[in-house]
Amino acid sequence: MSVEDWTRIRRKDRAMPEEGIRALLVRAPYGFTATSVDDQPFLHSSLFWFDEANRRIYFHTAAEGRTRANLLRNPRVCFSVAEMGRLLPADTALEFSNEYAGAVVFGRARLAETEDEKRRALQALLDKYFPDLRPGVDYRPITEKEMAITSVIAIEIDGWSGKQKQAKQA
Repeated sequence: MSVEDWTRIRRKDRAMPEEGIRALLVRAPYGFTATSVDDQPFLHSSLFWFDEANRRIYFHTAAEGRTRANLLRNPRVCFSVAEMGRLLPADTALEFSNEYAGAVVFGRARLAETEDEKRRALQALLDKYFPDLRPGVDYRPITEKEMAITSVIAIEIDGWSGKQKQAKQA
């Protein structure tokens, strides 16, 4: 199968355009990374940063643990974010629904390659979730010891798709 096969949306009327996928990846508060080792799937939820300029997703995990070990054995991953909108009641149970937006990313995960890449990604994560706080002013910057016990994972994006449903306003 190709990336085009993985990212094909059945409901074309709900396909999210690329700019919508990018915007969702910027604003989503957390994401889920799926890994697979020996035909056993695993799911890892985490805070993340979407490096829009380099079309890359970053998250961190422990220097030792299942997520890192899985990625080193099989770098192919799937990453997903979603958000829910309004609940949509209806006259019949079958027609109950909700508004939503979701994106699925396919790619290959790797460890951050350089100390600079690792620091940049970790600082970007802090900046995303704590935009009003500054290192060296509001908190002590990341130390070498902390860097040594943290794995920074980069997902190189091969392809993505997004799906959304928004009800017409009455």
